[in-house]
Order: sequence, then structure tokens, then C-alpha cells
Amino acid sequence: MEKGYTLYTNNCYLIIIDYNGRLIAYVKMSKNRMFPLNIQYDAAKCLSVITNSEEWLWHLRLGHLNFTSLKMLASKKMVKGMPHIDHPDEVCESCVLSKHHRSSFAKEVNWKAKRPLELVHTDVCGPIKPMSTGQNMYFLTFIDDFSRKTWIYFLKRKSEVFNCFKDFKAIIEKQNGYKIITMRSDQGGEYTTNDFEAFCTQQGIRHQTTSTYTPQLNGVAERKNRTILDMARSLLKAKKLLKQY
Repeated sequence: MEKGYTLYTNNCYLIIIDYNGRLIAYVKMSKNRMFPLNIQYDAAKCLSVITNSEEWLWHLRLGHLNFTSLKMLASKKMVKGMPHIDHPDEVCESCVLSKHHRSSFAKEVNWKAKRPLELVHTDVCGPIKPMSTGQNMYFLTFIDDFSRKTWIYFLKRKSEVFNCFKDFKAIIEKQNGYKIITMRSDQGGEYTTNDFEAFCTQQGIRHQTTSTYTPQLNGVAERKNRTILDMARSLLKAKKLLKQY
């Protein structure tokens, strides 16, 4: 009905007609007074969807980014070619279904880094099922507290965290000339191994750990994980919804 289709019953049959008057379905009522509609496809088809709304187009392009952030990107000319964005009246069904959350995180912090790499937040998210096409079940994030720039590494096993951290440290310190001063993580086993702690001590890195089972204390990394997962779920949910149409 939202698409303008007409539904009516006649002589124990349910008839569905589209807005062009074409017959979509003709279903007989079952014994339990239901109208089971079984849709079968003869062949796989690839369908493309085009939207005339610039706001929704950029919302989809940027992984279902919220419209407040889209408006800020457009007003500050941070994205080339992005027009002025207004918040539409409609609600994105994919975002509603994919971005439910468990509990809120604290919005205020007592201290913030004054320069790049003064504080780096990190966390491992996973295992994620089904695994990716590259057979990865985890992803590792490093977030600079000063700029909020994020680096993501995809992992097959949690044991790869230490090697990824060494690679990340070597590359990022070489690129911008700053040194990592403090790294904040939870008390996951991948961060508390003897090799990891010894490397931090040798490199002069202060390793801060949060209390176990309290992801809110590692809020920056946890919020980033949630943002990444919400984006992925929204893209997958949108793809699934498009297939239904």
C-alpha cells in the first residue's frame, strides 16, 4: 500500500495490483484463512536503484552517515561535489534496523590529547560471523585521540595484534614525525602478553588498561567499533531490502 499498490479480496482470493494496473499476485486462501505468497525467481537478476534525492544519495554513498554530519561536511566544504544537505522527513529503514544499541557511553572526558599520537585508543572487535571473503574474523582499530583519525587492520586471529601494532607504530611515527606516548586498551589477552608489555616498556610507551567488562571506560574505541559495525549492517540491510523489491 505504501507503494501505491491495490489489495482486495474476492471469492477466497487475494489480488494485488500495482499502480499501473498490472497483476502482481493472485493468491488463494488456505484452510487457516491465510494467503501464503510464495515468490520464486526463474533466474538471478541484478537490479539497480536510482534515487532523485541528493540527500539520500550522499547518505547511501557514505555508509549511511547521519544527516547532521552530512550537513556539516557540506557546509564546511569538506567533500568535493557535495551539495547543501537538508535533513529529510523520511526515516532510513536500514539505519533503524541496524543501529539499535545496548547502552550509552559517557560523552564527557576529563582529559584530551594536545597533539597527534599523545594518546592512541585501540580495541579488537570480533569474532564476526560469517567471516569476510578474505577469511578474516576480527578487525583491529587504532584511533588518535587528538584528530580521531582511525586505522583499521583485518585479522584472522587475535594473536596477530602484536605484529599489527608494531607495523602501525613504525609506519605512523615515520609518516608524521610524532611518537606514540600513551596507548589505551581493555584488558584483553592480546594486549596483556609479556611480549606486548615488554615492547611498550622498551619503546617508552605508557600502556593504560581499563577495567574488565566495562566497555564504556574505553569509550572512544568502543564507539568507533559500533560506528563501523552500524555502517556495515546498514549497507548489508539496504542490500537485502533492495533485493526484496
